[in-house]
Amino acid sequence: MPSPLRTSLLAAARSKRLERMASRLSLTRKVVDRFVAGETEQQALATSRDILDSGRFITIDHLGEDTTDTSQATATVQAYLSLLSALAPLAGEQAAAGGPRPVEVSLKLSALGQFVGADGDRIALENAHKICTAAEEAGVWVTVDAEDHTTTDSTLSIVRELRSDFPQLGTVLQAYLKRTEADCADLSGPGSRIRLCKGAYAEPASVAYQGDAVDEAYVRCLRVLMNGRGYPMVATHDPAMVQAGLRLATESGRGTDEYEMQMLYGVRDTEQLRLVGQQRHLRVYLPYGTEWYGYFMRRLAEKPANLALFLRALTSQK
Repeated sequence: MPSPLRTSLLAAARSKRLERMASRLSLTRKVVDRFVAGETEQQALATSRDILDSGRFITIDHLGEDTTDTSQATATVQAYLSLLSALAPLAGEQAAAGGPRPVEVSLKLSALGQFVGADGDRIALENAHKICTAAEEAGVWVTVDAEDHTTTDSTLSIVRELRSDFPQLGTVLQAYLKRTEADCADLSGPGSRIRLCKGAYAEPASVAYQGDAVDEAYVRCLRVLMNGRGYPMVATHDPAMVQAGLRLATESGRGTDEYEMQMLYGVRDTEQLRLVGQQRHLRVYLPYGTEWYGYFMRRLAEKPANLALFLRALTSQK
């Protein structure tokens, strides 16, 4: 059952009054500026170049999710198409023959029409296909984000269909879901790309591990991916899980071009650069857009411990 804090944060995420109040607070803007790469495409591109110049990779998320409005889904598609056109020169500068693509975008299918009535899956698939086509032309990778467990079957079905045309399409699996170890085995074939995160939505114990069992599940799932034939993407800020990822990569005989680490923009920058200094690939998840308030509040609601993580990051670069 969701905690009172989580329930309050989710309610706050839907409040336009609280959004207006938060937008006027200098502390809120300081937090947003630290963890969101601006509201405009130009700001996101400037931040992207800075990160790429540091030796890190990027995956850019145009903020927005849970739409039930086809016009809003279309607007999201247009935002991605514009972004990809602007990213093409940057991707061309960064491209390395045969290696991972340094420039990527991340998509939420719920922002592309997944919840628009009975035709939601079809609308989301068609919209995602347009974005994937433009990304391929731009030399940019695409990864489909995971959302709460009620969307998993729909999301993975759409991903499988998209992979018939875009075999390097990535997707996200959440280790705390009890189904994920089997999904890792199913989806880690040749050419696949899987971003493994712990998972942060408020999921019931009937479908998701709780407490310390989440870390145990993460390591089990990661072992499946590292022993598979795809490209694992280890998305975590947890030092123990970072070490587990590096250890399992070594044990499975993977070279540095055969997996990567991932962290959020603005979190553990020193650790990100340390890993890059060790010749590891590190990709930064870079959100941008005007929908920052809902994004930030939902991240806190999904896992209230994120509040302490973000506050520590504001006062420390470690």
